[in-house]
Amino acid sequence: MKRVALFPGSFDPITRGHESIVLRALPLFDEVIVAIGINEQKQSLFPLEQRKEWIRKVFSDYPAVSVITYEGLTVELCKKLDVRYILRGLRTSADFEFERSIGQMNKKMLPDLETVFLLTTPEFTALNSYIVRDIIRNGGDASQFIPEGISITNHHRK
Repeated sequence: MKRVALFPGSFDPITRGHESIVLRALPLFDEVIVAIGINEQKQSLFPLEQRKEWIRKVFSDYPAVSVITYEGLTVELCKKLDVRYILRGLRTSADFEFERSIGQMNKKMLPDLETVFLLTTPEFTALNSYIVRDIIRNGGDASQFIPEGISITNHHRK
């Protein structure tokens, strides 16, 4: 059986931290699916298609990485795709507490599902999409926080 991991998130925008987690997970899994969750109650800075395109570009040299979009519960997507692993990155102990609760609830709903945590590398501990969006919204240069080859400027916004 193939070991497939689902890496869910909003990726608004994708950061170097996200990129690092996926690349470090590749030796552990046969395939990593980056799953962009659609949450109508959250206002995204960047359009869904733009986020998908960025992720495709970042991982274009890695055939084991794919990108999809989904709505609803992540655990339901895992059932539908017959995925047994959810991949999550942890920056802080607060991340751990939050992700542990979600992982335990997911396990209760789908007992075969395992949540796999990778610690962020030290240089990405402070990095998150919220801060990157704030830099971009205020006209700052966020290029050092996003993967190489991705150009984010204010004209990409919704």
